Amino acid sequence: MTSSSAPRMNTYKRTSSPRSPTNTGEIFTPAHEENVRFIHDTWLCVLRDIKSPHNNERNDRGPQEYVEKNPNPNLKSFIPFDLSDLKKRNTQDSKKS
Repeated sequence: MTSSSAPRMNTYKRTSSPRSPTNTGEIFTPAHEENVRFIHDTWLCVLRDIKSPHNNERNDRGPQEYVEKNPNPNLKSFIPFDLSDLKKRNTQDSKKS
């Protein structure tokens, strides 16, 4: 029987999360899944609180949305895009080549 002082990490393949594709082949620990779920759920709460009509009553408490006082004019035409969608398209394009 061998003894090791190094901690063992069990890894599990993600199969049940609806937020990401299952064919990525990435391996996540249950702790990672829990952290992602926590951050996602907390972010949804922040967005809800910002949009709440009662947010104006609590200026000193709770989340506050940052707005540039002097926006950069070069960014006026910037259009946000989904990075994960871009990654999918790039992956599909490389498979076609």
